[in-house]
Amino acid sequence: MTQKGKPSIVIIGGGTGLPVLLRGLKKYPVDITAIVTVADDGGSSGRLRNELNIPPPGDVRNVLAALSDVEPLIEEMFQHRFKSANELSGHSLGNLILAAMTSITGNFMYAIQEMSRVLNVHGKVLPAANQSVVLHAELEDGHMISGESKIPYSGKRIKRVFLTPENIKPLPEAIQAIRTADLIIIGPGSLYTSILPNLLVPKIGDEVCRAKAKKVYICNLMTQAGETHDFTASDHVQAIYDHLKEPFIDTILVNSEDIPEEIQKRYSEEAAKPVHFDVSNLYDLGLEVIYGEIVSLENGVIRHDTNEVAKILYSLLIDETKKHHHA
Repeated sequence: MTQKGKPSIVIIGGGTGLPVLLRGLKKYPVDITAIVTVADDGGSSGRLRNELNIPPPGDVRNVLAALSDVEPLIEEMFQHRFKSANELSGHSLGNLILAAMTSITGNFMYAIQEMSRVLNVHGKVLPAANQSVVLHAELEDGHMISGESKIPYSGKRIKRVFLTPENIKPLPEAIQAIRTADLIIIGPGSLYTSILPNLLVPKIGDEVCRAKAKKVYICNLMTQAGETHDFTASDHVQAIYDHLKEPFIDTILVNSEDIPEEIQKRYSEEAAKPVHFDVSNLYDLGLEVIYGEIVSLENGVIRHDTNEVAKILYSLLIDETKKHHHA
């Protein structure tokens, strides 16, 4: 429990999955800490990262927007992407603001804190590290690929991912949040390029394994070409365990809802299909399995249903805090 008496939840993820989850959760009386990857090196984030030598702001920006409480127009402005034909093209305003703040304060985390105040953010947003990290993949055939944005395009299976430089320091705030959390959520997000880059930051993964909180993995709804082709739910969990060298997840949240055929067809063009929830293997891994109708189909895109998932997580959180109080 935090000073404010609200139960606390730490969510570790990235990419598109994390903001979806947070929009629903921020409506509940919970103390949220979101730990966000800084391995991105593509698009606007990658350009700012290279030109200004700052951590990539894109994933952080999306999480700030999701947790913000401002007029819709302000959020739209923050998320606005320029479509001109010059060097502004492709940059989103929020990325530029975070870049400016980082230049002014000399510190990415201060920049995020200042932006959090301006956007009236519910909870804390922390980068997994206060510096850029580079994600590398070793493929099953022994090839190495460097750069988060390039990894999904090799066409080969990934054996493992790892980070450089060697001496990455996690933020003390992130460690503290993990140690004191009532519930730790991992996912949703791309397994190798969003989730694992967070857990591989030295100490972050160790602290998650050791934390006393219940750990819940929110499995992706669809496989991802170049990352998790044909992966079942237990393959996702196993990949996380292989990287952290020990089993630590208590509970997995799986989808019990059918995904309409016509949407599956569209996804199959990207070589993506619904993740098969191989429940007996999940039980063999010692996991508690929670089912939910957690799919939302907005504009034909499959996402987690933010309200449904938030409801399930909040009830888990309340159960956990009751336990801790009676213990």
